[in-house]
Amino acid sequence: MTDRLQRFESLRLWSRDGLSAMSGTLPHFLQEPDDAYIVKSNPIKLRCRARPALQIFFKCNGEWVHQNQHTSLEHTELGTGLKIREVMINVSRQQVEDFHGPEDYWCLCVAWSHLGTSKSRKATVRIAYLRKNFEQEPQGMEVPINGMIVLHCRPPEGVPAAEVEWLKNEELVSSIEDINIDTRADHNLIINEARLSDSGNYTCLASNIVARRRSATATVIVFVNGGWSSWTDWSECNVRCGRGVQKRTRTCTNPAPLNGGAFCEGMSVQKSTCTSPCPEDGGWAKWTMWSVCSSECERQRTRECTDPEPKHGGRLCDGAALDTDNCTGDLCIQDRKLLHDVKVPQGESLPNNDVALYSGLAAGVVTVVVLVIAVTLYRRNQSEYGVDVIDSSALTGGFQSFSFKSARQGNPLLMNSSMQPDLTVSRTYTGPICFPDSMEKELIPEPALFDPLPDLKVKVHSSFMVSLGVSERAEYHAKAPSQTFPRGVVQEIGGGGGTLGGRGKSQLAPVQSALLSSMMTGKRPLRTSGVFGHGGGRLVVPNAGVSLLVPHGAIEEDTTWELYMSITQQDSSALSDEGQEILLSPEVTYGPPGLTLSCPVALTIAHCADVNSEDWNIKLKRQTQDNSWEKVMTVEEESTASYCLLDTQCCHLLVERPGCYALVGEALTQEAGKRLRLAAFGNMESNFLNYSIRVYCVNDTPHAFQEVVSVERGRGGRLLEEPKTLLFRANSFSLQVSIQDIPQFLWSIKPFTTCQEFSFSQVWCSSQSPLQCAFSLERYSPAANQLSCKISVRQVKGHEQILQVYTTIAESEKDTVPFFTQSDCTITSQTGSRAFKIPLSIRQRICATFDTANAKGKDWQLLAQKLHIDRNLGYFACQTSPSAVILSLWEAQHQERGDLDSLASALEEIGKVQSKHSTSVDTLDFVEGGDITYSQKYLVCL
Repeated sequence: MTDRLQRFESLRLWSRDGLSAMSGTLPHFLQEPDDAYIVKSNPIKLRCRARPALQIFFKCNGEWVHQNQHTSLEHTELGTGLKIREVMINVSRQQVEDFHGPEDYWCLCVAWSHLGTSKSRKATVRIAYLRKNFEQEPQGMEVPINGMIVLHCRPPEGVPAAEVEWLKNEELVSSIEDINIDTRADHNLIINEARLSDSGNYTCLASNIVARRRSATATVIVFVNGGWSSWTDWSECNVRCGRGVQKRTRTCTNPAPLNGGAFCEGMSVQKSTCTSPCPEDGGWAKWTMWSVCSSECERQRTRECTDPEPKHGGRLCDGAALDTDNCTGDLCIQDRKLLHDVKVPQGESLPNNDVALYSGLAAGVVTVVVLVIAVTLYRRNQSEYGVDVIDSSALTGGFQSFSFKSARQGNPLLMNSSMQPDLTVSRTYTGPICFPDSMEKELIPEPALFDPLPDLKVKVHSSFMVSLGVSERAEYHAKAPSQTFPRGVVQEIGGGGGTLGGRGKSQLAPVQSALLSSMMTGKRPLRTSGVFGHGGGRLVVPNAGVSLLVPHGAIEEDTTWELYMSITQQDSSALSDEGQEILLSPEVTYGPPGLTLSCPVALTIAHCADVNSEDWNIKLKRQTQDNSWEKVMTVEEESTASYCLLDTQCCHLLVERPGCYALVGEALTQEAGKRLRLAAFGNMESNFLNYSIRVYCVNDTPHAFQEVVSVERGRGGRLLEEPKTLLFRANSFSLQVSIQDIPQFLWSIKPFTTCQEFSFSQVWCSSQSPLQCAFSLERYSPAANQLSCKISVRQVKGHEQILQVYTTIAESEKDTVPFFTQSDCTITSQTGSRAFKIPLSIRQRICATFDTANAKGKDWQLLAQKLHIDRNLGYFACQTSPSAVILSLWEAQHQERGDLDSLASALEEIGKVQSKHSTSVDTLDFVEGGDITYSQKYLVCL
């Protein structure tokens, strides 16, 4: 009754005061109540706003809400003068729970004007919740590569309905970024074509305004079944003569089985019988009939090596194929008279001295005629090819000098003509450089080879010409054995007073001080040394990616120096105080300090930077006498003090001053990266139940990895997987190492130890000590002797690398020899011509040709351009022989590949470029044993 009186009072006031302000329209709702959810015990607020409105009331579930529960606001709209009224009420959780009806709790608004009333939409009010249990959770599965992955998920019941998201390894899966993934199909996750990268742990995440629920994790493994590669070519017959066996192989690597995929079925090796023809030596046929007596009173006969002909590598006939004889019984006819018929005045005789004079004159005339004929034939032969031809088959064949001369009998240093030439003098090596312990072989140079070439003409043989036997008749002149010293051995050369070889010099004090310093610091330095003279040579620190090339002529004649190189293993002091630089290479010292050189030496140092000039600022630094560091140059800048050629894995420096050098880098962008080498080692622990797996992350340089090798050799560890490389970016994110796919019924691992993490600064700034994390696995039974698992090394928001472990566990494993490649190298220095790929004679001819200015532009700048060493040309211009320095840098850059194809190609290309102005085309024929075996036609005139 009271509510009704209040409403009538309101209408009476409206009729008295508000009639004149109304515009004659029904109320229009500017805001209607919205559906709402009550979360926990927090009440919700419903709101209405209408124009023109004298009064607004809420009606909930058919009942008017008491006026005391309304909150009203009223104001007049400018311009129209209409009244706008806004009303709000609160709805509590208790009100909704107490309501029992056929539908949800609802409320609407009723607004009055002078023309009547208007109603708003119904707004429902519901209590929000989300159950705990999923109606369906995803299940783990194994699928083949390119198969379809379907993970089902039905979220828990809730109001409002829960939305579903998918996580892979705790990172959100987006179907927008990857079109191969579909997450829209009824909350399911569908991957149309499975990739290896799709392997991982998947979780269904359901959420609404109340809570978030996680499903059980489903592990998805994408496996690859193995496939056979193509068969290799049949091998050579295993016998040189007669019936033998040859074989061919294939590997299960196309693709290799991964993640439990099936291994290839079938045989990996096929064998077949073969027959190799036996060598058959040649034999002389019968002599031909004597020829008619010539005007010189001689007759001739010949025979051929055709009874039988040499076959299948058999030897040629021994002896002469031509026989001559005097056909007058030494009474030769002169002017149709015999010598004994020549009249001599009575009482006189030819004096003995006149006979000797006439005989000498006759012999001189014959000699001159023979020389004239020989020179004429030689010039005619040379005119077909050009007089200055560098035979680049020597380039492609390793620059083995040879001449077509028969081997002298009785000289044991000369190779027999039937022997194959030694093609292993210039060897291909990767990683540590181990020199062959053999005699130097060098052809005695002809004086003409040192003359400058006015117009260089290049003739390129195919690389197989040497292997076919062109150099079978090569004659090698052995010199004194080259100076080759084992690693770590200091030679004591006589001469008194510490000198070497007469006028030589010796600087042993720095070496001794370095050794003393290393003993005090507790670390033995990596060090090597050797004695070098005018011929130069190469010095290598084994297994460290560090070498020193001393060019020929860098040391004065009749002078010898003991050169050394060492790698500092103590904490680096080369970095700036700001902390923005990191060490990209080991600190390498070469000396002695008092060494005097006539040209730069080439110092090669391995580094771990991902080379990109836009992302890095890389500097070369040198240690001063007061142990501070100074910048020598930036890699990309032009400098006449030093030269820096930066390759993907090493840096080649041209320096003249001995000292300690290092490469440091400053990251300019977050895309700057350095390479990490990852390796996993393992061994059985003393109780024969636990197996320890150690994962190392070190800078990708041979020196850094060798420290790991040394440590693991002492522990008896075994290399479980070939080391792999990971690119680590400068994006400030950490490095995570986790072990996965452990056989659950055979092995166990301690909880919370399956994933370990290194901070960004630990990885980015590490240079000396390797980063290591260990996983300890325990087998349930000693009978479990097989272990397979996967180790994931990944940078958060970066690259990932997988180490797949398959190993057999045995109790005697502690006595086995760990597997390491290139674990030792005893020969570290090499002197003389054997240390260089380019023979000295060819090197001098190239320098004489390109150091001289040429009107056709054929100079050292063109040589540098063709060898792709054309940056910072100002440095070469300051050298006495720019071409010699360029060739030294080329030697250092190509020391691991062991071939000279790039140099031969560059010289050939120079010939082609310079021949564009020429009108003649030469045909170059390559002759083996008198038969034309290969020809190539191109322009050769410069």
